[in-house]
Amino acid sequence: MHIKKRAILTAGDVAALIQMAWEDRTSFETIEERLGVGESEVIRVMRSALKPSSFKLWRMRVKGRSTKHRALRDPQMKFDDRAIADHRRANC
Repeated sequence: MHIKKRAILTAGDVAALIQMAWEDRTSFETIEERLGVGESEVIRVMRSALKPSSFKLWRMRVKGRSTKHRALRDPQMKFDDRAIADHRRANC
């Protein structure tokens, strides 16, 4: 059995995670590359950081959204979510 160690997030990291998670073009893979937090951990942080109604809205928004997973994206999409995440990260 493989147990993954949880990342220790600062308040700034949590703020950046929430911002990137709400951003449609930033994939879960980019969040993991930047903060070391996988999709299930992003969901856990969002559940604890947001009001229940906001969490529900976010989950409905990202569930099945192809832009949140690189593997589901159309190869002709003309943006790089890594660059978007870099731009957003500078604001924290």
